Amino acid sequence: MAAAPAIEFRSVTKKYGDTVVVNNLNLSIPRGSITVFVGPSGCGKTTSLRMINRMVEHTGGEILVRGEANTSRPAHELRRSMGYVLQQAGLMPHQSVLDNITTVPRLKGVSKKQARAEALELLDTVGLDRASASKYPAQLSGGQAQRVGVARALAGQSDILLMDEPFSAIDPVVRADLQQSLLDLQQKLQCTIVFVTHDIDEAVLLGDYIAVFAPGGTIAQFGTPEEILRAPACDYVASFVGRDRGMRRLTFAGAGNVAVRPLQAAEAEGWQLRLADGRPDGWVTGGRHLPGGSLFMQGGTLRDALDSVLSSPSGWGVAVDEQGLALGLLEADNVLEATRQERYLRYGLEAPWARANGADTGREPTGETPGSGASA
Repeated sequence: MAAAPAIEFRSVTKKYGDTVVVNNLNLSIPRGSITVFVGPSGCGKTTSLRMINRMVEHTGGEILVRGEANTSRPAHELRRSMGYVLQQAGLMPHQSVLDNITTVPRLKGVSKKQARAEALELLDTVGLDRASASKYPAQLSGGQAQRVGVARALAGQSDILLMDEPFSAIDPVVRADLQQSLLDLQQKLQCTIVFVTHDIDEAVLLGDYIAVFAPGGTIAQFGTPEEILRAPACDYVASFVGRDRGMRRLTFAGAGNVAVRPLQAAEAEGWQLRLADGRPDGWVTGGRHLPGGSLFMQGGTLRDALDSVLSSPSGWGVAVDEQGLALGLLEADNVLEATRQERYLRYGLEAPWARANGADTGREPTGETPGSGASA
C-alpha cells in the first residue's frame, strides 16, 4: 500500500476579489521527495506554497498536511511544525546568526543551552564555519545568509521544508554550490521539500517531481523531470521547458557505454593533453598551450560527456576520477553514438544499426569495454 502523501491539495482555490490566483488545484506531494513548483511570474506557484503553512489562507477546497487539514490547528502552531526558507534568507537583522537559528526551537520550549548546541551542529550541516555564529546578517555574503536561512528552517526538526525561490538572488557560482548542498542535505535528512523556482534548469536539477504551473493558477503537468522532458503534456509545457529539452534529458542518461580512450589518442590529430601531477592542465598543439574544457567525472551523465567534448578546444573530452586525476579521453563520435543508443533504449525500440566502437570515424576500433575508464 502506498504511503499517504505528506501534503495534499484537494480542489484548492485562491481568489483576491474577482481575481483567481489558484484555480482548482489538485496535487499530492510524496513524502521524502523534493517537489518543485515551477512556472512564470504570476502563475500561483508561490501562493500555493504559502497556502501550505497558511501564510496565505486558501479560499476554497482543502489542504492536508501529514493527513490532517491544515486548518485543524492554529496557524502559528502549523508554521512552527515546518521549516520555511525565503528569498534573500529573511534573517532578523538585529540578531546574531546563532540567535536566528535558535528562534523556532526556543519558541517550541527547547532550552537555550540545547538550542544553541544544536544550532552549532546545524552550521556544520549547512557548510558554515562555527565562527560565523556570532556574526550578524549584514556581515554575511548572500550565499552565507542563505545557508543560515536553511539552518534556521532545519532547526525546528521538521519533516517538511518549504523553500520560496531561495537561491534566485544569488550569483551563479554560489547558487550552484547551494543547490548541490541542498541535494547532499536531502540525502541525509530525507524530508519533504517543496521548492519554488521560475528556472526550469533548477527544477530539473533538484526535483524528484515537478509541477509546471500555467497562467491562471492551474497545473499544466506533474511528473518526474525525465517524464516532463520526454513527453510534455501540451504546447505550453513544451515551450516552457525550452527547445533544448533534448539536452536536459541527457541529464538522466548514464554515460556508461561511452568508451574511454587512452590519453594519447588525440596525438594523431596533433593534440597533446598537458598534465600537472596527473591532473588535466589544458591542451598543447603547434607549440601553443590552450585551456581545457569542462571535465567528465567518471560515472557522470551523457550531458556531462557531451559538454566535455563540446567545450574542449581539441574536440576530445577528458575523463577524470573523483580526485581529478585524468583517466582517458572521450571521442565526440562515441558520445554521439551513445546518445543514439539512449534514444532507442528510451522508447523501447530495437536499433537498426549496431556498429563497433570506432567504426565510420576514420579510426580503428578501440577494442575497449564501453565505460571501462582506461587510465593513463
